[in-house]
Amino acid sequence: MQNNNRKVFDNLISRTKIYLAIILVLLVIISIQNVRWMVPSIITLLLVVAYTYFANNKRKNEISETLQDLTISVDSAAKSTLINSPFPLLILETDGNIIWRSSKFVSEFEKIDMNPYIDDILEQIKEDIQKGKHIDKHAKVPQYLEKQIAIQDKTYRVIGKYAHSNNKEKKAKKEYMVMVYFIDITENVILQQKYKDTRSCVEMISIDNYEENMQLLDAEEKPQIIAEIDKAILEWTNQTNGILIKTDHNRYICVFEQRYLETVKEDKFSILDKIKEINTREKIPFTLSIAVSNEGDTDKEKYKSAQTAMDLVLGRGGDQAVIRENDIYRFFGGRTLEVEKRTKVKARVVAHALENLMKESDKVMIMGHANPDIDAMGSSMGIYRLAKSLGKNAYIVHNGESSALDNFKVELEKEPEYEDVLISKEVALENIEENTLLVIVDTHKRNFVEAPEVLERIKKVVVIDHHRRSENYIEDATLTFQEVYASSAAELVTELLQYAETNVELKTIEAESLYAGIMMDTKNFTFKTGVRTFEAAAYLRKCGVDIIRVKKWFQSDLFSFNKIAEIVKSAEMVTESIAVAIHPEKEKDTSIVCAKAADELLTISDITASFVLGDMGDKICISGRSIGDINVQVILEKLGGGGHITLAGAQVEGMTMEEAKQLLIEKIQEYMQEIEG
Repeated sequence: MQNNNRKVFDNLISRTKIYLAIILVLLVIISIQNVRWMVPSIITLLLVVAYTYFANNKRKNEISETLQDLTISVDSAAKSTLINSPFPLLILETDGNIIWRSSKFVSEFEKIDMNPYIDDILEQIKEDIQKGKHIDKHAKVPQYLEKQIAIQDKTYRVIGKYAHSNNKEKKAKKEYMVMVYFIDITENVILQQKYKDTRSCVEMISIDNYEENMQLLDAEEKPQIIAEIDKAILEWTNQTNGILIKTDHNRYICVFEQRYLETVKEDKFSILDKIKEINTREKIPFTLSIAVSNEGDTDKEKYKSAQTAMDLVLGRGGDQAVIRENDIYRFFGGRTLEVEKRTKVKARVVAHALENLMKESDKVMIMGHANPDIDAMGSSMGIYRLAKSLGKNAYIVHNGESSALDNFKVELEKEPEYEDVLISKEVALENIEENTLLVIVDTHKRNFVEAPEVLERIKKVVVIDHHRRSENYIEDATLTFQEVYASSAAELVTELLQYAETNVELKTIEAESLYAGIMMDTKNFTFKTGVRTFEAAAYLRKCGVDIIRVKKWFQSDLFSFNKIAEIVKSAEMVTESIAVAIHPEKEKDTSIVCAKAADELLTISDITASFVLGDMGDKICISGRSIGDINVQVILEKLGGGGHITLAGAQVEGMTMEEAKQLLIEKIQEYMQEIEG
């Protein structure tokens, strides 16, 4: 403003000089015309110059006085604004020295010890300065502070601007002075929380084994059992004050406000156990699958999100619940064994659909999980034979990195047909066409397949797996055959081969690889076996399986046996029935050794679950085994792994063996507290 006034004054002086020049010219002209006017003209010019000088000085003084008054007024207003600020105001230095408090600050926090809050603010400022946040590119100093803090029953938005301290010593030490405003946003926070609390959550409830159990109940008992189930579900959902609607004979939808979501979490879905307590004459337990979601802007989007979560729960075997919140899944329950499905209708339907997909495709590629075992390889070979029976070119993507298949590969090399069937990832990528079908076996995880790049390139995908579904599953598969009741992927593939319309003649090596896959995952038909497991094994025996030859594939040398014995010897009991052991040696088949050691630990009395950790160099693998009383899958899911109740695995990175062991023990104790609580 001062610069503008100075320009006005300078312009005024410039115009006066022009006027004086004009007057001078006129007086000179008059004097030339009449000499007598020369003296009066000089006198007149001197008078005009004197007056102009006097007037300009007077005007200059008036402008200076006006500017001075204005500056004083602005300074007074600024000081008055600070002193009488409607917000609590604090001026302090980063060394903790408080320079000034406003009267509003004193009255607002009169009965509150503000030292902890001020220390917290100073710590935030120092952290920002150290990290170089909010740096002014020209001034090279941090400029702004913004933070939300709760002081007793109120919430404040703390904002401020800071700069170098005026004190030379403090400036040299890079100390800063900060002016901090405390703005009360309690009402806004309450309104935001109220809005969040009143948003809706969609809950889906499904009775898992409704059809199977109803067939076993007497006609007069069915209405009574249904009424008991309906009553139990209604009483449980009443705690959320939600709306419950029965959409089908075994399906329910409940909509409730988000404020009750914490209540549901704390309850840990007690309805799962209450339903299993309903007594029937045949002692048949009913189980539920529950999915809750609050993701989406509309109720329709939340319904779709809950449906996706329900698919995930059913893919994990049911008898559990999941909450999908902020794109994160949290699981509850799932402590009982999967119930074998007695109907084979789905296997027939999938077999027919798979045949049609193969017929419509120009080429078929088959892929298992990374570092494949005999279950993955056997399943791949079974699907390969189905594709060849349909006259299709088929290939198995295999990178050759699997010590678990060393003995098997010796036999496979004797088969000339398979010389060009097993291809690398690079060859597979070169041969992908627009109408290529990809069949993935023994895994459903997108990041766990043998070659993720191949999965990304192929549009038509079929998934055949027996593991409980985890979060990172392949969502866009054209066809999914995921049955958690099955012992192995080999069992599922064997069923598909039996029900295919095309006559499939398995080679002996193919039948034996499928049989070996079932043997491996059932631990010689000891764990996770059902009627359909033995039916699949019987079908394979008819195809010419040599059990002695298959048995040799699983044999290990004396050195490996002693290594496993040392691991078992080092095991320690972390609970009364759970053992943990460590395999410290770094080798290429660490995961296999750990798995065998975990299996061996279960042969010891009083051990119902075992975990073995192994060093793989860049990561630590964990193999978990159980006889069924402990759900090792739930435990290892907490570490990013997965699997089944009786067989699971995980891999952790960025920690030492001892740190991984302690973390595993923590998760085991956490699991035990959950089932006991």
